[in-house]
Amino acid sequence: MVLTASTMLAIGTKAPAFHLPEVVSGNQISLDTFKDKKALLIMFICRHCPFVKHIEQELANLGNDYFNSDLGIVGISANDAQNYPADAPESLKEMSTELGFKFPLCYDETQEVAKAYTAACTPDFFLFDSERNLVYRGQLDDSRPSNNQPVNGKDLRAAIDAVLNNQPITIEQKPSIGCNIKWKQGNEPDYFG
Repeated sequence: MVLTASTMLAIGTKAPAFHLPEVVSGNQISLDTFKDKKALLIMFICRHCPFVKHIEQELANLGNDYFNSDLGIVGISANDAQNYPADAPESLKEMSTELGFKFPLCYDETQEVAKAYTAACTPDFFLFDSERNLVYRGQLDDSRPSNNQPVNGKDLRAAIDAVLNNQPITIEQKPSIGCNIKWKQGNEPDYFG
C-alpha cells in the first residue's frame, strides 16, 4: 500500500467522456447516462483498499440518501485486476450487491478513464455541476482508518448540497487520501511528476 493523495484536478475542468461496463448489469455507463441530473459525482473506488473499506457503508448511504435527487453517482474501479483480484469485475459485483449500492459501479480495464480524470487514489471523488464543470474534488470527510474521526461524509455532502441548491461551495477542499490506484505495469500516468 502506498499512501497517496488526490491530484486536485483544476476546478472548472470539464468531465472527460467515458463509456464503461457496469459490473452488475453489464450495461454501458457514460456521461449521457446522467444527462438529466443537475450534478454528477464520480468516485474512484475499489474493493480491497482499507481506506475504501473504512468508508464503504457511507458510500452506500450516499447512494441511498441521494437516490431520488438530482445527483447522479457512479463508482469506477481502475485497479489492475490481474494483480489485485479483489478488484476484478466479478468481485466488484459482489461488493456492489453486498453493500446495496444504488449507483452503478463500473470497471475501467484500460485505466484510461482514471488517467483522464487524473485519479490517483482510492477513494478519489470528483463532483461536477449541470454543465459538467468540476466544482469539488477531494476528501469525503476527515475520517481515516486510524484517526477515530466519524465517517459522515460531511465535506462531500456539503459540496453536493451546495451544488444541488445553486449555492457556492464554501468548504475548504482537502485532498482525499488512500491507497494508490494499482496501475498495470508500464501504464503508470505521467501526472505524478
